[in-house]
Amino acid sequence: MKKLITGKTAVVGIIGDPVEHSLSPLMHNAAFKHLKMDYAYVPFHVKRGDLESAIDGARSMGIKGLNITIPHKTEVINYLNEITQTAQLIGAVNTIKFDQTVISGYNTDGIGAVKAIEEKTSIHGKKIIIMGAGGAARAISFQLLYNGAGEVLIANRTMKNACKLTEDLQKNFSGSIGCLGLNDKLNEELKDADVLINTTPVGMYPNEDQKPILTRDMMHCDLIVNDIVYNPLKTGLLREAEKAGAKTITGTKMLIYQGMESFQIWTGISPSVEIFEKALMTGLGYR
Repeated sequence: MKKLITGKTAVVGIIGDPVEHSLSPLMHNAAFKHLKMDYAYVPFHVKRGDLESAIDGARSMGIKGLNITIPHKTEVINYLNEITQTAQLIGAVNTIKFDQTVISGYNTDGIGAVKAIEEKTSIHGKKIIIMGAGGAARAISFQLLYNGAGEVLIANRTMKNACKLTEDLQKNFSGSIGCLGLNDKLNEELKDADVLINTTPVGMYPNEDQKPILTRDMMHCDLIVNDIVYNPLKTGLLREAEKAGAKTITGTKMLIYQGMESFQIWTGISPSVEIFEKALMTGLGYR
């Protein structure tokens, strides 16, 4: 029997362009059903140029909260009353909460990545290499340093972009922060790295057969390798990492934990990892 939505149902959702591909409604609505909460999570297609009116309309209609995805994560900051310190540092918001006259902004992407890694090991004092220098790398690197990572290196094909992100990190954090290319120096730095995170789209569907950036001989058995690509579940990079005896973390973990953090922000309740994971795996066709 389908859940009946009434005038008492609390509405949350996601806005973006595009938004129809989002798996967030599956995870959140599964958790609401499991917890018997009178909530509904709805995707809203909001084009560039319509963001301000969409936020204003959401507040007027009593929507409780929204996830924000591409291309609105930076612009939405203009329409908020307050923003968390990490979201301010990152310069992007992926979750907002409406509370009477106050609209608050958060970034749960970095938190999702940290919690995914902490399933395997504490990040405190660890040497972590991030491949890529885009929005995801920015959110993750700031959050890692905020949570006590010992050393963070940004590796990117275009060195200029890696070093720009590094400069931004160095303005806000002390400690060992550096940039490098995807070259022999990366191979050298990997020898004593604790965690490797791929934020590039290499190996993402429909390019699953794309050659991974790193191969098994470049990794070691004490390394933890996290690829934030979640389709396919096991990327070429993760397959190479397994051959090297390294521990691996799939991209679904970050997706699950960032969603759980948003859920907690809106409702004050921490949902079950298992419920989010089951819904996501079903949506991806793995169950």
